[in-house]
Amino acid sequence: MSYILRTHHVTKTFQGREVVSDVSMNIRKGEIYGFLGPNGAGKTTIMRMMTNLVKPTSGEIEAFGEKLTNNSYDLLGRMGTIIEYPVFYDKLTAYENLDLHCEYMGYHNKKAIGEALELVNLHGIEGKSVKDFSLGMKQRLGIARAVVTKPELLLLDEPINGLDPLGIKELRELFKILSREYGITLLISSHILGEIELVADTVGVINHGKLIREVSMEQIREQNTDYIELVTDNCAKAAFVLENHLNISNLRVIDNRFIRIYDGGLNQSELTKSLVMHDIAIESIRKQNGTLEDYFLQLLNGGRSDA
Repeated sequence: MSYILRTHHVTKTFQGREVVSDVSMNIRKGEIYGFLGPNGAGKTTIMRMMTNLVKPTSGEIEAFGEKLTNNSYDLLGRMGTIIEYPVFYDKLTAYENLDLHCEYMGYHNKKAIGEALELVNLHGIEGKSVKDFSLGMKQRLGIARAVVTKPELLLLDEPINGLDPLGIKELRELFKILSREYGITLLISSHILGEIELVADTVGVINHGKLIREVSMEQIREQNTDYIELVTDNCAKAAFVLENHLNISNLRVIDNRFIRIYDGGLNQSELTKSLVMHDIAIESIRKQNGTLEDYFLQLLNGGRSDA
């Protein structure tokens, strides 16, 4: 098994407070790795350590099979990154910004600049200053800058933040192209679970600085079973009826309005009839598929699905 980036028991302490605790991540060559966690969970700090912007307090980071050190310039040159919000020279055009980036990276293939802009769908803007770009255009330009030097590994920190649905869809398709057609390994941090579910091969879930699970999306899909979701204004009574009159024990109550019933052999129409006969007001009842969000919330709540 070939890993392109690994962290070995990495810990980071700021002013006596441990913000990253004993994190060991394993990112395979060629995959899209979704790095999930609430805001403030430690995602950005870890990615900054992966790019030598911050030094670990303890532990090691390995890139391309070599230990990352203060002198790992060649290894860092094989990475493309967007850590936090991308910053540009606003009075320059997109092409001029990429040209400057290539210059200080020692990359002299001018043709690659046009290719990168075309790849992220930034064409026809040759004379436009970056200060006049929309947020979505700046995000795409950030990715163009990250890929223009043909990196083997791309680290993107919350790349879809603030984008509208069309912009998110465009980036989602771009991530797939970079991975499947260009062979670039991607590490994408996000708290938008639905988007990561659509692109990731593997996910790592972090909370309070600790990596609580690293698992393939294939395994998550196998584990997440279908369920019937019942919405009612009296969950306590409905749960009592389900358990004591219908002998259903595999259920979870969520937010005092939702009940998830994980019994695959149930007939939905018969279930509805029985609830109505016991005077349960049903707002809706429907079959649902288990999602990455369900899995994520269960992890953050210690195995429970109630938030």
